[in-house]
Amino acid sequence: MSPYARYPSLADRTVLITGGATGIGACLVEQFADQGAKVGFIDIDRGSGEALAHRLAGSAHAPLFVPADLCDIAALDGAIAAVRARFGPIRVLLNNAANDRRHRIEDTTPESWDAGIAVNLRHQFFAAKNVASDMQGAGGGSIVNFGSISWMLKQGGMPVYTTAKAAVQGLTRSLARDFGPHNIRVNTLVPGWVMTEKQIKLWLTDEGRADIARGQCLRAELKPEHIARMALFLAADDSAMCTAQDFVVDGGWV
Repeated sequence: MSPYARYPSLADRTVLITGGATGIGACLVEQFADQGAKVGFIDIDRGSGEALAHRLAGSAHAPLFVPADLCDIAALDGAIAAVRARFGPIRVLLNNAANDRRHRIEDTTPESWDAGIAVNLRHQFFAAKNVASDMQGAGGGSIVNFGSISWMLKQGGMPVYTTAKAAVQGLTRSLARDFGPHNIRVNTLVPGWVMTEKQIKLWLTDEGRADIARGQCLRAELKPEHIARMALFLAADDSAMCTAQDFVVDGGWV
């Protein structure tokens, strides 16, 4: 038996996860499917998404993978419609998709700036806008926007990413105010440096490990499941009076 919490309110609830094919997103899909939720997830990585859906096909509700480029808002709307058609009104939205590609100020162009904002911020607003009527009709819902501690740490080397992630905090608080009368809660889940396969392969160096050791109060590695367990709580009715807040899961770094 798992030592971790079960959330009865998540059973049979329709959950939409963006960027769900790999990394933190894939862990979210696994954890919500394990809770008995009806999980739809969207990602541009068709191969990884299809493999994950196949692996979890034996869940109480087999997850639905919809390949789409979230930077294309029409494609995003179409993907959301496909999830809705399969599982019914969406009650939980996890705006997880992002790309923390490193980039220098000197190399940033107007086009790359717009592309970075699109992949890290813009789709969060339009996904929330799309599902709000579902949640309103159902009597409420939960939207979890994913932020980052990078801007809080004044991290350099990726100015568009850190700008977008700082803006997520403002988006969350604005939506929480506008959606609150409809019992729709909006919070930001703020991960620290999570040891996903991508992070280890592309960005983690000995210097980075030293930064983590100095920064975190807890000496354990931060893993996707640590983020997913907070997401479960924020999606479930257990967090019924939590909204407009930042929930930082970073081992005590910030």
